[in-house]
Amino acid sequence: MIDVDAMATLQPKSVQRCLFCTILPMPAYPYAILAAGWFFWLTPFLLIKRNPAPGAKLDRRARWGVLLEALAYSMLWWGNFWTRPPQGWRIVLSIFFFLIGGLLSWTSARALGRQWRIDAGLNPDHQLVRSGAYRLVRHPIYTSMFCMLLGTGFMITPFPMFLLSILLFIIGTEIRIRIEDALLTSRFGDEFRDYQRAVSAYIPFIK
Repeated sequence: MIDVDAMATLQPKSVQRCLFCTILPMPAYPYAILAAGWFFWLTPFLLIKRNPAPGAKLDRRARWGVLLEALAYSMLWWGNFWTRPPQGWRIVLSIFFFLIGGLLSWTSARALGRQWRIDAGLNPDHQLVRSGAYRLVRHPIYTSMFCMLLGTGFMITPFPMFLLSILLFIIGTEIRIRIEDALLTSRFGDEFRDYQRAVSAYIPFIK
């Protein structure tokens, strides 16, 4: 049998400390921040009264974008985040992006009202919304989703996986935005083109 005590006495002190070190698990408060941030963001979409009528014009190709965005979110949780406490600066950035994402979800859902739908489509009485958060970006819900990705990633995700998740999310969102912009152009023509030239898509100052 191996004498652990004898082995420990033969090792340098630094190695001895490593032999008996313990993993510090992630404490409870980061989980609470994650849960509160996502609940704050999701609530307005649960409360909003959606239009039950089918869209007058739908483009289901945007579902590929939804799939890529969902995959990007899932990648945030692939690391062993529960085995280590997050650094302080990560927590601060996470809270910041959760607050921005939540505020955008509430204001944009309120401005969009019954026109909100998961599929890219137009209602028979569709209107071009330019109030509230839509004054800042054309697709503030996607901005809020990006903030939630950043808030979650800064809290729990290793940087290589985090960067890959961001890239995948941007690709998925670009697919959705291009399809939705095409639908809005077909309905509103020059009015939407003027709006498109004046206002960024979902990241401020980047058109």
